[in-house]
Amino acid sequence: MAPETTPTASPPGGVAPTPAQQVALDLGRFVAASPSPFHAVAEVVRRLALAGFDEVDEAGPWPTRPGRHVMVRGGSVVAWATDAGRSPVDGFRVVGAHTDSPNLRVRPRPDAGAVGFRQLGVEVYGGALLNSWLDRDLGLSGRVAVRGADGTPELRQFVVDEPLLRVPQLAIHLDRGVNEGLKLDPQAHMVPIWGTGTPSEGDFRRFVAEQVGVDPDAVLGWDAMAHDLTPPTLLGTDRSLFAAPRLDNQLSCHAATSALSTLVDLEASGGPVPVVCLFDHEEIGSESATGAAGSLLPTVLERIAAAAGLDRDAWFASLAASACLSADGAHATHPNYAGRHEPGHLVEVNGGPVLKHNANVRYATDATGEALVATAAERAGVTLQHFVTRGDMPCGSTIGPVTAARLGITTVDVGVAQLSMHSARELCGADDPAAFMALLAEFLRLGSARVPVAR
Repeated sequence: MAPETTPTASPPGGVAPTPAQQVALDLGRFVAASPSPFHAVAEVVRRLALAGFDEVDEAGPWPTRPGRHVMVRGGSVVAWATDAGRSPVDGFRVVGAHTDSPNLRVRPRPDAGAVGFRQLGVEVYGGALLNSWLDRDLGLSGRVAVRGADGTPELRQFVVDEPLLRVPQLAIHLDRGVNEGLKLDPQAHMVPIWGTGTPSEGDFRRFVAEQVGVDPDAVLGWDAMAHDLTPPTLLGTDRSLFAAPRLDNQLSCHAATSALSTLVDLEASGGPVPVVCLFDHEEIGSESATGAAGSLLPTVLERIAAAAGLDRDAWFASLAASACLSADGAHATHPNYAGRHEPGHLVEVNGGPVLKHNANVRYATDATGEALVATAAERAGVTLQHFVTRGDMPCGSTIGPVTAARLGITTVDVGVAQLSMHSARELCGADDPAAFMALLAEFLRLGSARVPVAR
């Protein structure tokens, strides 16, 4: 395996990175360590362990003593802190995000090929910009289920940061109209090449077996996917931009993890329980055991409340005092397609975090949630922007409405402005990750989530 790739270390001319650029560079290290949701979770756990968080097994007894805890379920992770007097009696402050990104995922029987090329059968995951995956050097990562020494299954992660795959585009000579409109069939046109010769049944099984150090017969299954190998980097002559794969939504995962790590080291004497919940499967609708539409977050919050001695009535009162910030990427106004954006709500990179609004509740933001975020932004010293989609275009969505419906708590959608969303490589402002981290830290430490109604 190749060593972990690292982003560009400094601006040109040997000038030291600004504090905001340092945060962006650390985001680059996070992204480089997280080619799959499973690796993103492992990186979150590693970072939180440095801040004193202990891992909890959800199949075992729940911790009743105050402390800092993290729990993993597949490609999802939940972390919370009940030390320093923090109690669910005062409610929860939840930051939610997601670990998955659109990509190419390896099929159960992937060995394929034609006309002298060995290929790997893949399925498109999520709403990927397919053209962005063409002519890129791609590695492989994920997890493998294997038969352990005692015969019981176990899971092992793997990552290969080497150029293994490539989806070659058809030459313009054979498609003269390509620049008038590229049309890609995900079944026929997105099958990557990974060698020459005649394909053999079991090629991929043998490959992943070698990666995790077992016999091919011990491989029981896999969740494997391709990832772009170009390292994250500061970009532009002034290094005011930041380019990386999976910014949607690992930027939010990094900001939430960093905010929680910073918050728990501050002096506290009571207040709500700060929670970070990073879900899998947002890009495909969140309907899974590890998605936001499942029982993961409600179950964890209720177990925290029960461990603190709250009865059923107090548990519901705790929810009424709670709030959630759904952290996910926002659309920056595109300089080449400004007409695709609502003209009264233009959004700039490096313009600060973006509040996302939709009258049909594709985003969960309402006046109550907006007031909470505005308060946190004032305390953090950051500027807020506002995004609304055009009235003649459909609006995307996030885990925000799902979380609000599942828990019945005030929820607001906020994110960092970016271009090329759902591309294999995305772009944001170099200053925005730091501003977003500061906003999330202040949101997690907010007091009351109740906004009184004037009568």
